[in-house]
Amino acid sequence: MKKFIQTMRARLSNAAARAAMKASDFHRRALTGNAGEGYIDTAVKILIAVVLGALLLGLLYALFKDTIMPTVTQKIKDMFNYAGGLH
Repeated sequence: MKKFIQTMRARLSNAAARAAMKASDFHRRALTGNAGEGYIDTAVKILIAVVLGALLLGLLYALFKDTIMPTVTQKIKDMFNYAGGLH
């Protein structure tokens, strides 16, 4: 029984050491890696999303020939004090 306990302790100790080495290797690679996402990439993605959203909204307006979001339209008119038509 004593030999069994010593063997199990040795195996657990080795397993813990291997896990610690793998974790430290993972953290080292994560901190030293230079393949991350930059500011330019993020800005381009946001710009693409805004343009696609505007195109989709324009397509919906053209398709239905009506106001798609009346609440937003009303708020914009109120914000600019738009009375409609030319003065």
